[in-house]
Amino acid sequence: MLKEKILQFVTIICFPVFLFFILLNPGTAYAKKLRVITTSTDLKSIAEYIGGDKVNVESITKGYANPHEIDPKPSFMVKLSKADVFIRIGLDLEQWAQLLIDGARNSRIRFGEPGHVIASVGVDLQGLAVRGGVMIDRSLGDIHIYGNPHFWLDPLNGKIIAQNILDGLKKNSPKNAHYFEENKRLFDKEIDTHMVTWMEKMRPFSGTSVIAYHRSWPNFSKRFGINVVGYVEVKPGIAPSPAHIANLIKRMKSEDIRVLIREPYYETKIPKFISSKTDATVLTLPTSVEGVNGVKDYFGLFDYIIDNLVSTFIEQGITPND
Repeated sequence: MLKEKILQFVTIICFPVFLFFILLNPGTAYAKKLRVITTSTDLKSIAEYIGGDKVNVESITKGYANPHEIDPKPSFMVKLSKADVFIRIGLDLEQWAQLLIDGARNSRIRFGEPGHVIASVGVDLQGLAVRGGVMIDRSLGDIHIYGNPHFWLDPLNGKIIAQNILDGLKKNSPKNAHYFEENKRLFDKEIDTHMVTWMEKMRPFSGTSVIAYHRSWPNFSKRFGINVVGYVEVKPGIAPSPAHIANLIKRMKSEDIRVLIREPYYETKIPKFISSKTDATVLTLPTSVEGVNGVKDYFGLFDYIIDNLVSTFIEQGITPND
């Protein structure tokens, strides 16, 4: 009888107290998820894949925004102040990121700490902007001194990004290391599977010349065999002069270049003018996940880019290679 009374007391008195405590502190009842903040939607997509249900991931930027020009808002600093992990593209693309880190006052995510992950480590960079060890003058435009930072537009670089994210997540949640590693294995397998399809679609158009608005595409073009032979910008980040536009139109006519790629965050007036003089198609292609409607993850980004490139080549009567 005494044991039964004690059990009843524990049930009646202690259980409600325990339940109240859990409601106030839900993290004590369930494993705490890592709070991850990324600088891009591409990094967010890959981090969500590797982290699975062990992470909550949020991107500072939107996929349709120009990653070079982000206003370091106080609200971003608040998000970073609560982050366990901060994942950035690296190189010198996010020159605004350090202001956010300083404003967040979160020692976990400072450079050199386990919570600071740089996605570009180990990537084969294209378009180095350092000659003879001397930094190129910034007056030449939006030059990146460490190399072109749009490296995520080569899907095989996605594997390297995923490895850097994996290493970062393991440091911050070692108990979930095997879970993260298995997700990384599946991610690599999915990249390899998609690559077969993507390469087959692009192979017939290998060597096709196009014009681009900005130098976003060196990694993509090298991987998939298209030639970006000119740019709307006279130099990266510098608007074209009338003379530059005239020369570009002349070249497109003489070399029969029929496609002009425009990123979603650049103006349309000049590309439309060039199109009116050359009959080239202005093809707006996202450079990041969520850059246009329907592109929801990293794999979908390449599905969209490649499918639209191929359909535009065909519509323009560009003959596939044998």
